[in-house]
Amino acid sequence: MKLYNTLTRQKGEFTPLKDDTVRIYSCGPTVYGYAHIGNMRTYVFMDFLRRTLQWNGYKLLHAMNITDVGHLVSDGDDGEDKMNKTAREQKKTPWEIAEYYTSVFLRDIERLNIQRPELVPKATMHIQEMIEFVQGLLKTGYAYETSDGIYYDIKKFKDYGRLSRMNFDENQAGARVEVNSEKRHPADFALWKKADPTHIMQWESPWGMGYPGWHIECSAMGLKYLGEEFDIHTGGVDHIPIHHENEIAQTCGLLGHPAAKWWIHGEFMLVDGGKMSKSLGNTYTLDQLQEKGYSPMVFRYFCLNAHYSQKLNFTFEGMDSAKKSLRNLKNQIKKHKGADGQVDEEVLATFISEFEEAINDDLNIPKALGVVWNMARYETKSNKLYDLIIRCDSILGIDLDKEDEEEPENTVDSDLDREIKEQIALRLEAKKAKNYAEADRIRNELAARGIILTDTKEGTTYTIK
Repeated sequence: MKLYNTLTRQKGEFTPLKDDTVRIYSCGPTVYGYAHIGNMRTYVFMDFLRRTLQWNGYKLLHAMNITDVGHLVSDGDDGEDKMNKTAREQKKTPWEIAEYYTSVFLRDIERLNIQRPELVPKATMHIQEMIEFVQGLLKTGYAYETSDGIYYDIKKFKDYGRLSRMNFDENQAGARVEVNSEKRHPADFALWKKADPTHIMQWESPWGMGYPGWHIECSAMGLKYLGEEFDIHTGGVDHIPIHHENEIAQTCGLLGHPAAKWWIHGEFMLVDGGKMSKSLGNTYTLDQLQEKGYSPMVFRYFCLNAHYSQKLNFTFEGMDSAKKSLRNLKNQIKKHKGADGQVDEEVLATFISEFEEAINDDLNIPKALGVVWNMARYETKSNKLYDLIIRCDSILGIDLDKEDEEEPENTVDSDLDREIKEQIALRLEAKKAKNYAEADRIRNELAARGIILTDTKEGTTYTIK
């Protein structure tokens, strides 16, 4: 099995560091809003990696963090924490925000047949580990204290910039010197921020009340759950120049060596040939795609058609094509189910060899999909081919053994639907906390708007008068 390592810029033979268990760390979501399909493409790639490793007989110990504190709105360590900002805007607590959007994210990855990693730790549950990590960096001399926090001194780490190949003495970060004149270098990054009294999320620390920087959580949780060295670190290419560069610096500063041997990154998803971002208003969620008639499996199939290291351009014309292709593929496969045609074992062996060669060549999923299409179109219809295709679907994960489901009609405006579901989730949390007054308030407020809640054994439903 060969993989491309961003750190070395080379494709090489993968072997685990220890026994037959592959230890993986993946950067998870910041749960301040809905994950869009560009985010989801990264997790689909993560899933292909998991499935291919399992195909090759490896066991997995995989951690994916939930960022529910510390991710500032600016990479220059200024601005608000994203959780804090959303909580203030929605007049909820950061924990309510995190709980709701975490549940939506986990629901969405399940709908996409993305295997949930063995460990899904939350940043807020590991504050002490982060504090101890920062204390260690202060002792080794890689960190220093200012009036507003603890910062990492990138000049002390001679390999800083190796992952991204950036020269941090020349990059535009110098334009941010005015933001914090106490920083020794404009690219020095926050490990811990001292909080003002109005900041919602803060914890006691040796440096007073405060909260962690974004990057420290991954280093601390990777160390706790995967050890001082692990096999693979994954994420999107947007993490390379800052987040992952800083992770490497932190870990080397504390341990004296890198933690991850392989760094593997998924490329961006574009929209109509341009950048996808929430600020541009051109992002879509799985729910929004479903409202337009595209199931999660259609989106996953759409992702199969480009290598994870290549940009993938999202268009609705492309989704129409994916929807049609998936339906046609399933129709071809059904012709093999139960068929008694005879196919030479040599033919079957060639197909499986081609499929394995594709997936083991740096996860060449588009090529592997082509092999499955060749099996589906094979002139002799045979149940042996059907069984082989379904086995290959353990990598593709597009439910080739299932009939297409009818798309449910959406009778409620998507924004209103999400708002109601959010209120239902908050009401449930209030009831669990025995805060029945708050639960009644939410019910009555919705009723006043003509939205009637009905509690059942399966959960809470709603109707609109």
